Amino acid sequence: MFLSLFNKQTAGHCVIFLLLISISSCGENDNTPATPSSQVEPTIAPITTGNWYKPALGSTWQWQLTGTINTNYNVNIYDIDLFDSPVQLIQTLQAQGKRVICYFSAGSYESWRSDKSQFLINELGNSLANWQGERWLDIRSPNVQAIMASRLDLAVQKGCDGVEPDNVDGYMNNSGFNLTANDQLVFTRFIANQAHTRGLAVGLKNNLHQVNELHSYFDFAVNEQCYEYQECELLTPFINNNKAVFHVEYNSKYSNGSAELNNMCDDAINRQFNTLVLPINLDDEFRISCL
Repeated sequence: MFLSLFNKQTAGHCVIFLLLISISSCGENDNTPATPSSQVEPTIAPITTGNWYKPALGSTWQWQLTGTINTNYNVNIYDIDLFDSPVQLIQTLQAQGKRVICYFSAGSYESWRSDKSQFLINELGNSLANWQGERWLDIRSPNVQAIMASRLDLAVQKGCDGVEPDNVDGYMNNSGFNLTANDQLVFTRFIANQAHTRGLAVGLKNNLHQVNELHSYFDFAVNEQCYEYQECELLTPFINNNKAVFHVEYNSKYSNGSAELNNMCDDAINRQFNTLVLPINLDDEFRISCL
């Protein structure tokens, strides 16, 4: 979406001042998105000191977002849905000595979430491909940012050890908004720092093209399909800074126990990734661990 210089529906008259080569206008309608954050340099410093949980290299994990959670895996970390997971489940896992990371989407609207009515219509963009009921968000909106802060509060209330905010790469997708790389940096750094001020660990989900700018803000990474897309090397800054990389592949060539699986696992172990092969629905239909 683009800011309009002339809007016939706006009452009154606009006075346009020409000062050198700058142009400004007073005519905007109510559906104009928030001022793009790309106009502000995303130089906010990372919050790096605190007592929140920091996953160690070599930590084992299980990732299940749908279905009845199987609590029987002997792993260090469970990554489960923030909204769908009751406090009792989180406490049960923690009583077993496991840490709990709570998943939520930071960059998309999901039509089934309990806080869906808090979003404004002009904050909802294009649909996410292959994900029914999910739409990109205008991450420049203060209202969107406030809703995400409330979701982090919910993670604290439920007792999560950390969070996995998803869909923080809207600027590289057909979001329906004119998002820039700087817009994304501002928003993603906001999420990370807000998590840390609440004592939560926070992971960078995908968005590999901004790892160099973001890894110092995050405690770990969660990645999908870096082998399939041949981009695993981009995660190296996390490993070099002793931060865990939790990685998953979905391709059937790995789930069939083939030579491709062995080769991929050998390379993932060499990279110090914590790699799983899972069903794309993340419903615990099967689980293959490289460790």
